[in-house]
Amino acid sequence: MPLFVIERDIPGVGDMTDEQSRQAVLASLEVIEELGEGIQWVQSYVVEDKIYCIYFASDESLIREHANKLGVPANRISEVRQLMSPKGSSKPPCSAPAISPA
Repeated sequence: MPLFVIERDIPGVGDMTDEQSRQAVLASLEVIEELGEGIQWVQSYVVEDKIYCIYFASDESLIREHANKLGVPANRISEVRQLMSPKGSSKPPCSAPAISPA
């Protein structure tokens, strides 16, 4: 499955409380479960007014459907073409390892 970066413009999101964050995670996981195996959330980075999410998905339309059902924006969706780090570069993996929610 392709790997995507989703940019979500959400003013003030960086000021969420721990409880608000927990509720957002649970809501997202519920929608992902409803959508099935074609989408997998890897992780997200919350900054002042944006969230950058990393997802595996069969296609961009599934990411948009997730955002619509969740009621959050998906202002920009970009397919990852290459991974880079201090160790070098590579093509993205085909899928993420299975992760169980804590």
